[in-house]
Amino acid sequence: MQRYASLTGGSKVVIGMLVYPGMFLQDLVGPLAVFEALMNRDIHLVWKNLEPIANEKPEHKALIPVTPTSTFKDCPKNLDVLFVPGGVPGTLTMMEDPEVLAFLAEQGKTAKYITSVCTGSLILGAAGLLNGYKATSHWVTLNVLAELGAIPTKGRVVVDRNRITGGGVTAGIDFGLKIVAMLRNEDYAKAVQLYLEYNPEPPFDAGSPEKAPPVVTQFLNDMFAELVKTSKQTAKR
Repeated sequence: MQRYASLTGGSKVVIGMLVYPGMFLQDLVGPLAVFEALMNRDIHLVWKNLEPIANEKPEHKALIPVTPTSTFKDCPKNLDVLFVPGGVPGTLTMMEDPEVLAFLAEQGKTAKYITSVCTGSLILGAAGLLNGYKATSHWVTLNVLAELGAIPTKGRVVVDRNRITGGGVTAGIDFGLKIVAMLRNEDYAKAVQLYLEYNPEPPFDAGSPEKAPPVVTQFLNDMFAELVKTSKQTAKR
């Protein structure tokens, strides 16, 4: 195995992933699948208590409950990765939850990497962890980051010092691979990518507002106009 030392070695990595009611499951599962491929790691799904929580909206019938593995109180300190997923309506609630914001702010003092995917960056911003940092979000809410002291930056994955933020939803896999490369090395991350057979070939080239037909982009803008408005109002409180 010495031949493959660069692909299997490394000290233990400790990752804390916030989970919460109303998060978007893919925001969590994408990075989690990548992180679980790491050897010698501890992953904590963190919430206020250990009761199963529902993702998405309660009226959706195909909910997959997520069971936390650590509470805020029990979560290890000095995390290698502090991670926050996004999701509606959960993001808006978390942006105003004092207990959540206090937990993130405290963990942010010692975490090696402070990270998010999708609208999770709005929660980091509400916790005061993105002031003066370049960051990204889902394209619909990207400009809301300015209200939280961050520098809105387009990108699938944006790295500014120890703040690493991913774009919307499926960017979580790209984000996860970037984190693995930073924790280990590029060959290690490439091995994880191959293990997951992450080689996307979408049937349509419409995965960004720049590529999608204008009518489709406008439809999404109209659909999420109220979310953007409410997010900005919440950010200003």
